[in-house]
Amino acid sequence: MVGIADGKWRALGLVGIAELFAMTLWFSGTAVGPELANAWNLSAAETAWLTNAVQLGFVVGALLSASLTIADVIPPRYLFAGSALAGAASTALIAAFVTSGVPAIILRFVTGVTLAGVYPTGMKMMAAWFDKGRGLAIGVLVGALTVGSASPHLIRGVGGIGQPDVVLYGTAALAGLGGVLVLAYEDGPHQPETAPFDPGAIRRIITDRGVVLANTGYFGHMWELYAVWTWIPIYLAASFEATGAANPEQLAALLAFGTIAIGGVGAWLAGSAADRWGRSIVTSLSMGISGAACLLAGVVFGAPLVIVAPFVLIWGFFIVADSAQFSAAVSELADESYVGSALTLQTAIGFLITIGSIQLIPVVQNAVGWQWAFSPLVVGPIIGSAAMLWLRTLPESGRLAGGRG
Repeated sequence: MVGIADGKWRALGLVGIAELFAMTLWFSGTAVGPELANAWNLSAAETAWLTNAVQLGFVVGALLSASLTIADVIPPRYLFAGSALAGAASTALIAAFVTSGVPAIILRFVTGVTLAGVYPTGMKMMAAWFDKGRGLAIGVLVGALTVGSASPHLIRGVGGIGQPDVVLYGTAALAGLGGVLVLAYEDGPHQPETAPFDPGAIRRIITDRGVVLANTGYFGHMWELYAVWTWIPIYLAASFEATGAANPEQLAALLAFGTIAIGGVGAWLAGSAADRWGRSIVTSLSMGISGAACLLAGVVFGAPLVIVAPFVLIWGFFIVADSAQFSAAVSELADESYVGSALTLQTAIGFLITIGSIQLIPVVQNAVGWQWAFSPLVVGPIIGSAAMLWLRTLPESGRLAGGRG
């Protein structure tokens, strides 16, 4: 028992660090978007595709992996390592050879496909060690994903302003290191089986009232999340420029890192709170606060740093705090025969939705400016909160969080 106890904490630390390093690839192109847009004369829509291509690639990769049960064919540590190294290579290629938007977007798509072999695989690796306390383990991985996603902004803020290659090579090196580190992982005693994605289960998924409401909550959450993560550095830079702050881009990059990274703490604390108070309450509360922030961003725009900084940090804390709880809810609500397919479908549709909201923000910004650019995102939290509160009133909520709803 001592060996298993020691082994699971070693595995959690190892996979968590590897996950953090590998997920720096996600927003590596986003962080240097302003520099690449200037160098390559990209439109706002093309700049958005530096992020959207990753979203789309992740969806394609996740569906292929689930349909072909790749995680059952390739040992998890090798799948994780190979995916991280392939993503690192595709990112480094942009810095080394690319001089225009289209090849960069293609390589960002490839990066998204590779990340589908990192994050879900990390989840499976943790499930193999944590039969009990699995919520804690998944919370740590969500936190690692969040901090990793924020890290390109930190690299840019401390030495990459005007030097996109520094950020791209830096994140590629970290991802490569994560891929090497994870090779030290050893399989755990509770390795779960991976069921293939079953398209035939879709009818059951879309007619299961509890699953539909939990998914609706997730879709509302995703409508806001990645659009804010993508454009918050640009919003902050515009806000600081409006106040005449010194080094507005550097300040914006560092605060963008904090805004995204603090969500890792939010995910961990929300997971613990949801187990005690119920998933519907925690998710609707989180979306209520983050949704209000979408509108308050217009009021705060151009305010002094002492107002803007705590505002965006609170926003960043709550915007991702509920993220893992929607997957947990579907795993509790869906019939065991199609829970894997339900989770795959939830993820695929959720990330497809983010493409629309990410593309929408520059259109709104062009019409009304950065001050109110985030206001259309409030629709997602409103719909998502309504769905989760409705779910709480139904008998199905008795299956959530051990009967806590």
